[in-house]
Amino acid sequence: MQRGTQLGTGIGWRPEIADIVEAMPGIDWVEAVAENVCPGHLPDSLRRLRARGVTVVPHGVSLGLGGAERPDEHRLADLAARAEALGSPLVTEHIAFVRAGGERTASPLLEAGHLLPVPRTRDALDVLCENVRIAQDALPVPLAVENIAALFGWPGEEMTEGQFLYELVERTGVRLLIDVANLYTNYVNRGEDPGRALDEMPVEAIAYVHVAGGFERDGVWHDSHAHPVPRAVLDILADLASRVAPPGVLLERDENFPYDEKELEREVAKIRETVAAVTPAPVDRPSAPVSPAHGAPVEEAVRGRVALGQAALLSSLVAGTPVPEGFDRARLAVQSRALASKRADVVAKVAPELPAILGRDAYRTAFLAYAQERPMTGGYRRDALDFAEDMLLEQRVEDPFTRKRLTDWWLDRSGPKPLKGRPMARALRAARFALRRA
Repeated sequence: MQRGTQLGTGIGWRPEIADIVEAMPGIDWVEAVAENVCPGHLPDSLRRLRARGVTVVPHGVSLGLGGAERPDEHRLADLAARAEALGSPLVTEHIAFVRAGGERTASPLLEAGHLLPVPRTRDALDVLCENVRIAQDALPVPLAVENIAALFGWPGEEMTEGQFLYELVERTGVRLLIDVANLYTNYVNRGEDPGRALDEMPVEAIAYVHVAGGFERDGVWHDSHAHPVPRAVLDILADLASRVAPPGVLLERDENFPYDEKELEREVAKIRETVAAVTPAPVDRPSAPVSPAHGAPVEEAVRGRVALGQAALLSSLVAGTPVPEGFDRARLAVQSRALASKRADVVAKVAPELPAILGRDAYRTAFLAYAQERPMTGGYRRDALDFAEDMLLEQRVEDPFTRKRLTDWWLDRSGPKPLKGRPMARALRAARFALRRA
């Protein structure tokens, strides 16, 4: 397999640390969350980095390549546009599903708001391979896909993670984004040996590597991207680097940014030193079975089976339906709470006015109660609007001043265009809302 672009050492670009990233020495490249970048209005920070010759890679989180449905054409077009706008040598996404249900299962379409693991079965692999091929055909640059962290496993899995990734690469030629923090997460949560995973996966197909921190609570490791990188994760990075020289290695940090900006520099330096301290040696690779259906269209019955399983699981996580047979109930309860918590956090970022209007603690308490009754069926912006509407329609806000501020916020944002400076349209929308409350 041909080696890809040599990226070097990088860090995840986030608006909150844009100035720090620009000033950080020795940064060869950055990765930006694709959905947070508008091709026609690139952040000035990314423009300056590109002008300096720093490579920018868009990292998608919403495509859902592991889902039962074929990739959405509009999402693929958006990802392609970001790659072109950033002049990127590749784009990346995840081996995960993020939504389930809909017409195929005759059930409501639900959004997870998070990356969920696909079962390592033949059916799921067939669907994933076809979805990856569709994405590859639609993108202007090579695609690399990332292994994800999981709090739980699927019953009846037929392959290990390494075997699953090996066959995925064999059948599609896709490149891999290996997250060593996720390998550690799966070791703690699922007892999966990172060394065995590296033994089995095609490390020569690696496009680059993610490194991140997390925390352990009640025997469960949470891949938070909000804590320093632990020694155990750096040890897995060293193991990987002893097998193959990774074209790129990147530090992920999404929140809880350190007050001491030098802390991130020190973390990047540790990553660089870890890779430099080992020399890769060739190792024997296990042969990977190639499916007889290689390249053939996936039967709709296969997609149907995957769809039913994913819909049942996601419904239990976000809508309180019974836990499907064979799953660890305790782990799914942890995952359900984590999904609701992340949903509250992201909505607060998308609509920071909500915690400002309601009060931070009151907002979180109200949103978590709302999330128990209302699964997410659209994006986070829609979720923020639906939450505010629910608070107003159900008269959950007692203080008149707070209620007026929330009403004004909702009225201004609930349509396709803001209503500031449009008094007639605002009055009509307010009248329709009043009728709904009646």
